[in-house]
Amino acid sequence: MANLTLSLDDELLQQARQAALRENTSVNALVREYLKQYVDARGRRLRALDALDAVAERTDAASDERWSRESLHERQAG
Repeated sequence: MANLTLSLDDELLQQARQAALRENTSVNALVREYLKQYVDARGRRLRALDALDAVAERTDAASDERWSRESLHERQAG
């Protein structure tokens, strides 16, 4: 396992220590879990975007029209 050195605001570190104490864990474990969740969520978002891109490439509904906020609102009103 790798070691990492972080620079944190003193107040933030104190708050993290208090939160870790309340949760019966360590700041190290909190940071590790946060980073794991961040990476997992980012991966899910990227996979979802890739899936949307794949669907867009397969669709026959190609259009050169660029939508603006105004044109979208006109469509709703009409």
